[in-house]
Amino acid sequence: MSESNELKLSPVEAHKAESRYLRGTLAEEFADPALDHLSEANKSLIKFHGSYQQEDRDARKNRSKAGVGKVYMFMIRLKLPGGKLTAEQYLAMDDIAGQYANGSLRITTRQSFQFHGVLKNNMKATMAAINATLITTLGACGDINRNVISCPAPLPDPTRRQMMADCEAVAAHLAPRAGQQTYHEIWLNGQPQSFDNVPPEVAEPIYGKTYLPRKFKVAFALPHDNCTDILANCLGFLAITENGQPVGYNLYAGGGQGQTNSKPDTYPLLAQPIGFIELGEVLPAAEGIIKLFRDHGNRVDRKRARLKYVLNDWGLEKFREVFYRDYFPHPRREPRPVPITGLDLHHGWHRMAGDRFFLGLSVENGRIKDEGKLRMRSGLRAIVAQYRCEVRLTPQQDILLCGFTAADRPGVEALLQEYGIPRPETLSQVQRWSMACPAIPTCPLAITESERALPAVVDQLEAVLRDLDLADEPISVRMTGCPNGCARPYQSEIGLVGRSGTKYTIYMGGDAFGRRLNAEVLDGVPIEQIVPRLARVFAAFKAERTNGEPLGDYCARVGLEKLKQLVSSPL
Repeated sequence: MSESNELKLSPVEAHKAESRYLRGTLAEEFADPALDHLSEANKSLIKFHGSYQQEDRDARKNRSKAGVGKVYMFMIRLKLPGGKLTAEQYLAMDDIAGQYANGSLRITTRQSFQFHGVLKNNMKATMAAINATLITTLGACGDINRNVISCPAPLPDPTRRQMMADCEAVAAHLAPRAGQQTYHEIWLNGQPQSFDNVPPEVAEPIYGKTYLPRKFKVAFALPHDNCTDILANCLGFLAITENGQPVGYNLYAGGGQGQTNSKPDTYPLLAQPIGFIELGEVLPAAEGIIKLFRDHGNRVDRKRARLKYVLNDWGLEKFREVFYRDYFPHPRREPRPVPITGLDLHHGWHRMAGDRFFLGLSVENGRIKDEGKLRMRSGLRAIVAQYRCEVRLTPQQDILLCGFTAADRPGVEALLQEYGIPRPETLSQVQRWSMACPAIPTCPLAITESERALPAVVDQLEAVLRDLDLADEPISVRMTGCPNGCARPYQSEIGLVGRSGTKYTIYMGGDAFGRRLNAEVLDGVPIEQIVPRLARVFAAFKAERTNGEPLGDYCARVGLEKLKQLVSSPL
């Protein structure tokens, strides 16, 4: 790359630099009824406020008609550290989904809610309604620290409680300062403030004037319960417990899923261990890693503007050296030898502290809606309204209802039956362990269907696995509509990534606990061929597996060439 090219920053960098701390002309454009969409600069800035401008891609078929253009709408995402909502907040979000969005709530893979289909003239009212519940959307998207995630299960475990407290503390510490004032000014009629004469290091002490090169993701996990897929994150805190009490974390950095088909120098990577930190060092470590990314991340090529490429290009030792020397003035300690050993979906009934219980429910692809006999949205509303239970969302797109007494349980079970909501133990393992991104019709990056396509694929998988007597195997299947990998397909045992039209790339050999990347087995597979081709692998797995060997471990053991041979031979 020439020097002139090196100095040619991404256009988004100019949008941020000229935005006056995320202000731009958002207020003016949203107030203009003649505009149905945003300028390019404001399309970049709205992301920091927790929203994406999108297009109803189902409406494209009508474009050939005279006078019919694009149908614009907005997605709004909550900033919800640890996925926690009170009963009142949940009910308010359900109201917003019905009043301003498309009548559904979408659980994200970062344990938050998204609203889809919000119209431009309803944006300010929607934002105000969200903030009235003391929930914000600021920083849920954009080149900034995104929603910080942690195991949401309220089990009677001191380490889990410490993790949730640290999760909330990191989210607060990494929140923007000047951007917060801008957010209130635009959406909540806050008093306008000028930062013209304020140095960037004062206005935004962590981010500066141009924020981060791209998004930044933080997760907390336990060694025996990696339900947050910690190794897919830019920054990970793996909790270390001694004698039943938390003592610190193994710090991980440099994970990420996304890649671009046309750029072979982009690829998914797992986070690498940096060192062990004590409990009092969590905030300095988080700030240090994010500042390292701020200063050394790629601001020229947004396809390679993630922390994972800084670490991978430098190498682990140089990354550690720069981090401890320039960004983290604390002792350098080797990571504790504590591996990741499990992942809990937290389905079913579990005892909390004292005499309380929580119930974990599986939500297919995270979409809370009423459809046919399955009235998930109405049923959850009825349970939350009657029992005023706390709600927690999981990074596996599921929901936990928390705080029931033993006497409440029969009534809750009756409501589940009334609204057709299945208990998790009645669902197949492959459905419980499946995830999909929204994709078409809302995501502008989607190449193929995902959320709307995966249920039919799962139905076919259930039949094949049942015939092979493998129905009880917890096989993780994740589908995305493009290579960006929002449902973390590159860590799953079976990853299905949109390629074109109705064709997908099949990846295999990952790990259900998030410890290993999978590999491409076959590209350009029509959706109707996915399960017939995978069935050959399942048959070989049944015949050749060692005692208790999971599918992902089997695939890794037998090797990529055998998998390719099994999957690619003529049907």
